[in-house]
Amino acid sequence: MSRKAATQAAPTPQADAFAERLLRWFDVSGRHDLPWQHPRTPYRVWLSEIMLQQTQVKTAAPYFERFVAALPTLLDLAQAPQDQVLALWSGLGYYARARNLHATAQRCMESHGGELPRDIDALTALPGIGRSTAAAILSQAWGDRHAILDGNVKRVLARYHGIAGYTGLPAVEKQLWALAESQLPQTRMADYTQAQMDLGATLCTRADPACVLCPLQDDCVARLEGRTAELPTPKPGKAVPQRYAQVLWLQDAQSRVLLQRRPPTGIWASLWTLPQADDAAAARLWFDAHARGDFTAAEALAPVAHAFSHYKLELQPLRWRGIALREAVRDNDGLRWVARAELAELGIPAPIRKLLESDG
Repeated sequence: MSRKAATQAAPTPQADAFAERLLRWFDVSGRHDLPWQHPRTPYRVWLSEIMLQQTQVKTAAPYFERFVAALPTLLDLAQAPQDQVLALWSGLGYYARARNLHATAQRCMESHGGELPRDIDALTALPGIGRSTAAAILSQAWGDRHAILDGNVKRVLARYHGIAGYTGLPAVEKQLWALAESQLPQTRMADYTQAQMDLGATLCTRADPACVLCPLQDDCVARLEGRTAELPTPKPGKAVPQRYAQVLWLQDAQSRVLLQRRPPTGIWASLWTLPQADDAAAARLWFDAHARGDFTAAEALAPVAHAFSHYKLELQPLRWRGIALREAVRDNDGLRWVARAELAELGIPAPIRKLLESDG
């Protein structure tokens, strides 16, 4: 059965009961005042779904409001400089999401008449939009009948149906997709989609789920069998590597900060940050090649710890004041002096922004 055919399949009586109970609970206890719900346009739904891919609602909400205030339409986003988009995103992390947003907006202007396409295959062909995100956009923006399978929904379904196995494994995920599609109601798709996410975020949480308040408790396999703590099956653990680097904080006589643009791929891609070196020897080489001054006069500041999804990073900041660049070094697309008042206009990684702001 094709994906579209499976999505349009009529629900079973048990599935009807699942959706009905969930919607009744949502009407009383769901979240109805999220900023992207009023108004619920395709652009606002898409932006919120991208923000919520790696971020909780309470964190994403103020970023969403700031973003749409600056760039209220898809056209505004497409025409905005990348530095503005990254600056608006700065602090949310996982910056590939912001770059994909920008690229998708431009692709929509070029190929879809300036609008998000109302088609799941066309949506998933755009940067940063996977199957579940596309379904969430279609169901919430247009009320189309598509299943979602984000982390919250995976947790709810794994517990409710008693599905063992890490939910990121293809075989387990395929089973969960089939269940998600079989339980779709015929109407109220926007509310149903939100209800699933709300249930996972507020009641069926990873730790200490509030089963006594859950509308699905009467036939939830995990609750009936005492397996809520073990389902869903955790991701197999592995050691997270620790890395170290040095960052060079150069200030000139006007207290401007020297920032360097990161490469277009990799960690913090295209963001502006302090020059970084793998170790002290590499830091000295960079300093001697770019600046006039005494490398050994650096002020060593407290280390900055930051965790990425696949490794931990400890940065050792070294600061110099009143530094001038060598004659051969000039402001360019990859290296520039930035006044403190201009820092807010640039996309800067959160730990680096916090470091710079710590100096008043």
